[in-house]
Amino acid sequence: QVQLVESGGGLVQPGGSLRLSCAASISIFSINRMGWYRQAPGKQRELVATITGDDSAYYADSVKGRFTISRDNAKNTVYLQMNSLKPEDTAVYYCNAVTFKEYWGQGTQVTVSS
Repeated sequence: QVQLVESGGGLVQPGGSLRLSCAASISIFSINRMGWYRQAPGKQRELVATITGDDSAYYADSVKGRFTISRDNAKNTVYLQMNSLKPEDTAVYYCNAVTFKEYWGQGTQVTVSS
């Protein structure tokens, strides 16, 4: 069983930055892939970014060049640095981990508004 705890969400103005953190309850060396998804009101959950054990990263087109996913193996934590935030980035952001099963965090709200 893997527990994921997100933090770092909040309210930010357009153009601002936030860094989300996802702390795992086990060593992330044993996790094949970790990532971030988001779900805006009335919309389906969508992939934002993923990172594998060899630090191979993937980004949705909508966030390329603005968001960066990274991992700190010593802290069993994955981060999502979000820059140049737009109102359309407003959503609940969820951490995801894939081993033999798939696990989700509880989500953290990100609101981009002036």
